Amino acid sequence: MKLQSLVLAAATALTMTTAFAVPAGTWSVAAGAHYVDPKSDNGTLANSDLNLVANVDVDGDVRPTISGEYFIANNVGIELLAAIPFHHDFTLNDADGKEIFTGKTQHLPPTLSLQYHFDGYNLPMNVKPFVGVGVNYTTFFKEKLNNNLGLELKLDDSVGVAGHIGLDIPFAPTESLRIDARYMDIKTDATVVNGAGVNYELGEIDISPWVYGVAFVKQF
Repeated sequence: MKLQSLVLAAATALTMTTAFAVPAGTWSVAAGAHYVDPKSDNGTLANSDLNLVANVDVDGDVRPTISGEYFIANNVGIELLAAIPFHHDFTLNDADGKEIFTGKTQHLPPTLSLQYHFDGYNLPMNVKPFVGVGVNYTTFFKEKLNNNLGLELKLDDSVGVAGHIGLDIPFAPTESLRIDARYMDIKTDATVVNGAGVNYELGEIDISPWVYGVAFVKQF
């Protein structure tokens, strides 16, 4: 429902008319930091050959980010978000909450969005809200499963829908402070490999985080 609300807001915004204040051809760059907050219930992994049934708990992380946006029409931009790798520790717990395994992974979540900026409404402090919807591609690497069984963890890449909402608070004609939040549909299939190279499929980990951030924005 959260993602559906973001998509609906973006679709509604793109059909509205307003006084144009961000002309087509404008570029903006935003540099800041974002916190990835995975959903609380990340799913259950199971494999009968390993005699394993475990609930997944993924923690959050904050990292510097940068994004660039090009306005293809008045107030309508295409934005690409990039970041240095996020690091996540995770725990596999049994039904009683007892720890079975711990592990960690890194990921990069580049996200491409189509965005609409509500500009020219003379809002308090001249704030400029915006909404967007797009696609997220997340690639996982440096996966590690802490165990004494010689098992290695593999996580598949993920492609999913992403929603974006935020506010730009100007403090100069071409500079502003951005506060934003994103929802990313991130799901990855988990596999463990033993020392003999045999794969054991465990199932899906549903990370699907909210991503909260602040950034300095410069228009050109």
